[in-house]
Amino acid sequence: MASPSYHVNFDAPRGTNTTEFLPISVTSSTCDCHFRRSPSKTLISCWPSKGRGYLQIRKGRFGIHYNSPKNFTRTLVARADLNLIDDEDPIEVIKAHGSSKTDADLEQQQKSSQLLKRVVSGFGIGITAGGVVLTGGWVFSVALAAVIFAGTREYFELVRSRGIASGMTPPPRYVSRVCSVICAFMPLFTLYKGQIDVSVASAAFVVAMALLLQRGNPRFSQLSSTIFGLFYCGYLPSFWVKLRCRLLAPALNTGVGATWPILLGGQAHWTVGLVATLISISSIIAADTFAFAGGKAFGRIPLTSISPKKTLEGAIAGLAGCIATSVLLSKIFSWPTSMLSTIGFGLLNFFASLFGDLLESMIKRDAGVKDSGSLIPGHGGILDRVDSYIFTGALAYAFVRNLLPLYGV
Repeated sequence: MASPSYHVNFDAPRGTNTTEFLPISVTSSTCDCHFRRSPSKTLISCWPSKGRGYLQIRKGRFGIHYNSPKNFTRTLVARADLNLIDDEDPIEVIKAHGSSKTDADLEQQQKSSQLLKRVVSGFGIGITAGGVVLTGGWVFSVALAAVIFAGTREYFELVRSRGIASGMTPPPRYVSRVCSVICAFMPLFTLYKGQIDVSVASAAFVVAMALLLQRGNPRFSQLSSTIFGLFYCGYLPSFWVKLRCRLLAPALNTGVGATWPILLGGQAHWTVGLVATLISISSIIAADTFAFAGGKAFGRIPLTSISPKKTLEGAIAGLAGCIATSVLLSKIFSWPTSMLSTIGFGLLNFFASLFGDLLESMIKRDAGVKDSGSLIPGHGGILDRVDSYIFTGALAYAFVRNLLPLYGV
C-alpha cells in the first residue's frame, strides 16, 4: 500500500513581497518542486505575493504544488516546523517548477555535500585538537573552556526549546548566561587549583539564590535544569584538565618520548596524563567510527529507543574497535604495561562514551530537535561532537588515579 501524503495548505495575502505563514488546513494534492534540508526553523515562507500552494511531506521527501494566477513563480521557499516532522530536518527549495533534476540526483547531491562538509570540518577539528592535546597546559585549558562555553549555551537553548519548555519552566536567560560563564571558568580553576569541588558548590549556591529571589514564581524545574547544566557542561568536562595536566608522572617506558625534541619538552613532556588522554580520545574516535560502519553494514537489532539509528551490531563493532585501538596504542606508548589494564581502559572508554552519546540524544529528543546546534558544518552543534567525551574524562581520570598501580607505568 502506498504511503499517505500530507499537504499543508497556505494562502499568500495580496500586497506583500514576502510573508511568514502558519498552517491553515491539511489537504491532499500533488507536488512538482523538490526540497533539500536546511537549518531554517520557520514554517513556510513564500514569494510572490499571491496564490495558493500545498507543502507535501512523504517519506522524508518534500514537495510543493503552487497555483498562481500567473504562469511563472519567481521564488518559492518552504520551511517546515521541527515539531511537525519528527526527526526530519527543516527544508528549503533547491529546484524550481519544471526542473529536470530527479529525486535521485538531488539526494545524491545532498549526500555528497554533507559528506564533504563532514570530512573537511572533521579533519580540521582533528588536527587542531591533536595539537591542543599535545601542547597541554593553559592552551589545552583555554581551548576546553571555549568548547564548554559554546556547549553550555547550546544546552540551555535545548532546555528553552519548545519540546522541553512545554513540560517545564526554563531558567531565565540571565541565569543561563551566568552559568555559561561559570562553566567556562571551571577548567581554568582546575588547572591552577587542582580541585574545584568547593567552587562548584559555591556556584550552585549562588545560582540557586538567584533563582529563588527572581521576580515571579520560582519553579523547581528551573533549579534542576540549571544545577544539572553546571554539572553536565562544566564540572564533568573539567576532569579532562585533571587527566591531561595534573597527572604529571613521567611515562618512563614510552619510546616516543626518547625521540621527542628537547625544545618541545623532551622525554619529560610525555607524562602519564598525556598518554592516557591520547589513548582515551583515540579510542573514542575509533568506537564512533567502527560503530557507524558496523551499524551501516550489519545493523539489524535496535540498541535503544532513545536513538533508533543505533544498533546492537554497531555497538559491538564500536566496542571491538575501541579495545583494539587501546591495545594498539598501549603497545606504541608502552602504557599501561598490563594487558588486563589496557582492556579495562578500553571498556571504560567505550561505555562512558556510549552513555554520554545516549544522554545527549535523550535531551535532543525531548527538545524535539535533530542537532544541538549548527556551529560545525556537517556535524551540527558542539554537544553533538563532544557528547561522547563528557563522562569519559572523569571516569578515565578515576581509573588511572585510583585503579592503576603506579599510574600504570
